[in-house]
Amino acid sequence: MFQEIPTPYPVRLLLWFDDNKARKLKHNLLAARQQGHHTLLTFGGAYSNHIAAVAAAGRQHGLRTIGLIRGEETQPLNPTLAQAVADGMQLHYLDRASYRRRHETDFIAELPARYGPAYLLPEGGTNALALPGCAELVADIRQQLPDFDALAVPVGTGGTLAGLLCGLDGQQQALGVAALKNGGFLRGEVAALTQRVAGRTFDNYTIETGYHFGGYARYSAELLAFIHDFQTQHGVLLDPVYTSKLLFGVLDLLRQGRWTAGSTVVAIHTGGLQGWAGWQQRFG
Repeated sequence: MFQEIPTPYPVRLLLWFDDNKARKLKHNLLAARQQGHHTLLTFGGAYSNHIAAVAAAGRQHGLRTIGLIRGEETQPLNPTLAQAVADGMQLHYLDRASYRRRHETDFIAELPARYGPAYLLPEGGTNALALPGCAELVADIRQQLPDFDALAVPVGTGGTLAGLLCGLDGQQQALGVAALKNGGFLRGEVAALTQRVAGRTFDNYTIETGYHFGGYARYSAELLAFIHDFQTQHGVLLDPVYTSKLLFGVLDLLRQGRWTAGSTVVAIHTGGLQGWAGWQQRFG
């Protein structure tokens, strides 16, 4: 699960490969079964890793899945949505005004009448039940690496970072690298999640907001060159939305001396490689 990434800095950098979407879904799937649900309903964009993960989980666990997709239907389907359909997901499209209402109580109350009874998963999969699965990642890392100083993870909704904080002992640090622009609000999101799940907030973490490269799913020639060079040097493909920004940020912080000499930093590669097919379709 680990790969060491050589650097010219006096800090040990390890890459841990994991699927945070599956971690977030684990306890939600158990709850869906316990509540007698046979259908999962969720939200996402047309290239969403979460949509892909829910569709795959539904197929694996024999559950019907419904995806409410932001925007208009476009044919042919992009690779993400085509695979979701192949995995059995039923797609419905919401205009952007309707999609913005996805958190509103009255909108949610209307969903069973439209789509039938279902276990509701939020966009991105972040809710209270997502955190325990992500906290278990810390224990899995400790089994192979009992002593490390910091975990680093990309941040979209804050759920994975919040879960990691619940699993850490308070002495070890966590670093989040925001994948979206204007990510200052994420610290409040993380605090609200950990307060709800663990009954407390944490201060053993930071969120870096300067490595978004223009915003969520935005990129630059510099970022694409970094992805290419990282794969050439280390044999690891990074995705253009999350893990590339994470590793770019971590390596830049190493250069700045963020961690003391002799420290061990574990960067978590959260997957997302399914998105490359759609990325190449859009941008060539």
